[in-house]
Amino acid sequence: MFWGDYMNEGYQEPLKGTTTVGLVFDGGVVLATEKRATMGYMIASRKAKKVYQIADRIGMTIAGGVGDAQQMARIMTVECSLYAIRRGRQMSVAAASTLLSNILNNNRYYPFYVQLLVGGVDEGGPGLYSVDALGGATKEEEVVATGSGSPMAYGVLEDRYRKGMTRDEAVGLAVRAVRAAIKRDVGSGEGVYVVVITKDGYLEIPEDELPEGATKIPA
Repeated sequence: MFWGDYMNEGYQEPLKGTTTVGLVFDGGVVLATEKRATMGYMIASRKAKKVYQIADRIGMTIAGGVGDAQQMARIMTVECSLYAIRRGRQMSVAAASTLLSNILNNNRYYPFYVQLLVGGVDEGGPGLYSVDALGGATKEEEVVATGSGSPMAYGVLEDRYRKGMTRDEAVGLAVRAVRAAIKRDVGSGEGVYVVVITKDGYLEIPEDELPEGATKIPA
């Protein structure tokens, strides 16, 4: 079963579905995803977890093969914990992204079928990186989206994003971007999952507790 690519036996062509979003605001990072997991044309799960906490102030969104993505989340959680124990300090967002990139690149001949976002806050401030299946890591200064719903999400993000956004403004924009994808992408759906990371910690925001106005941003 996959978040991202599936093979339908009848048509023998890949079917893709997922939307993940990351954006930087004044003091932190917002990571948001939808909750649908598909298997061909069937909805396999309506409560798929696509954001994992891999360190105190670092999160990772996943898209791609379920087993591969969950394995990468487990590996990164262990590596970040070992780093903190050995060094006496938390791994930086850049270091976590580099480690993830190296792991994926070392397995390029037997690749993990994943597309990942790594975001968090360290001593240098907020950081957001996009990492592909072959280990290519790109630092994103403002916004990024992955998955089949990303074109719709980018349309909202690039139109509405501005530097210096507040926490609530950033959450609202992330939610709007994911919901725009849900409306037009059959592989995305079932609601929005949001994580906010600041110097104060890692916070998961249930959909029914999103700040007022997060789902309705004036045009």
